[in-house]
Amino acid sequence: MHTYDISLTISPHLPTWPGDPGVVVERINKIEQGAEANVTKIEMSVHTGTHVDAPYHFFSDGKSVECMSLRALTGRAYVLDLPDVDTITADVLEHSDLPPRTRRLLLKTRNSTYWARQEKEFQTNYVGICEDAAEYLVKRGVKLIGIDYLSVAPYHQTRATHEIFLNAGVVIVEGLDLSSISQGRYTLYCLPLKIDGSDGAPARAILVGV
Repeated sequence: MHTYDISLTISPHLPTWPGDPGVVVERINKIEQGAEANVTKIEMSVHTGTHVDAPYHFFSDGKSVECMSLRALTGRAYVLDLPDVDTITADVLEHSDLPPRTRRLLLKTRNSTYWARQEKEFQTNYVGICEDAAEYLVKRGVKLIGIDYLSVAPYHQTRATHEIFLNAGVVIVEGLDLSSISQGRYTLYCLPLKIDGSDGAPARAILVGV
């Protein structure tokens, strides 16, 4: 069995969504300055790096992240590699190798090359999931959708795709690093921080495969 870390490393160099605060990591107590222990403070958006979107992110009456069930976030998952598409449409998915009865789907696209190259600037031309593809996946019974950039939806068209997934109870995981992952079946473990009243949370995500 092999364990693959598909989480992004949080650092001040990590790209963040335009308008969101950047990452600040500051050591506020230092052993070399006489402190008993090192203590670090971190400031960032809850949608930084690898993270889970709670329904509250787009719905004022939606569940916040600490109320989300972990059931969908752990279990069998399928990584689908779509290296040559600019937008994920229903037609793309219909003609892909997506197995039937897939409940947790992680989409690997050309976005993964951004992480492999350690790009520090936000990329507005990332690959996202359009509305008809979101509706298609809901109809197929997908309960978790993950993607290898900071939004499941295309830039400047973010709301509709999120609403389709969240209205259907689909868990959204964004900011996955799938650059070293091959297409196939795995077991996913994705655990968001339990933050009271939050619209999302950073997560540590791993895949276990043969």
